[in-house]
Amino acid sequence: MLYLWLKALHIVSMVCWFAGLFYLPRLFVYHAQSEDTISKERFSTMERKLYRGIMGPAMIATLIFGIALIGLNPGIFSQGAWIHAKLTLVVILIGYHHMCGAQVKRFARGENTRSHVFYRWFNEVPVLILLAIVILVVVRPF
Repeated sequence: MLYLWLKALHIVSMVCWFAGLFYLPRLFVYHAQSEDTISKERFSTMERKLYRGIMGPAMIATLIFGIALIGLNPGIFSQGAWIHAKLTLVVILIGYHHMCGAQVKRFARGENTRSHVFYRWFNEVPVLILLAIVILVVVRPF
């Protein structure tokens, strides 16, 4: 029963984390398009609160619950290479998360050099990672 509770909490945490990973780059799009000081300050505040208040804790909770699941079922590593591929994507996603954090700081300092078009493409990265992770976990293709 503990395993199922941890799995549920892992999924809920992951959904919260991805909500932020989808929304923050969208804020970057709007921030890059803004021209007035009030809008820029408002976007910086929204970005900072989303990153620190929601995304950071959700990422940590996702990792804690995921590690706990592995701890309760270490044999998962012998069930196929899918788990190794999933964990590799999670490491990439953590890197993406930190890239977003660095960008939050750049915007706050007024040092953004990228266009809204860049952020529209940047926003697609977590979508592709989520798609791959869900397929790996559900289908277990290898």
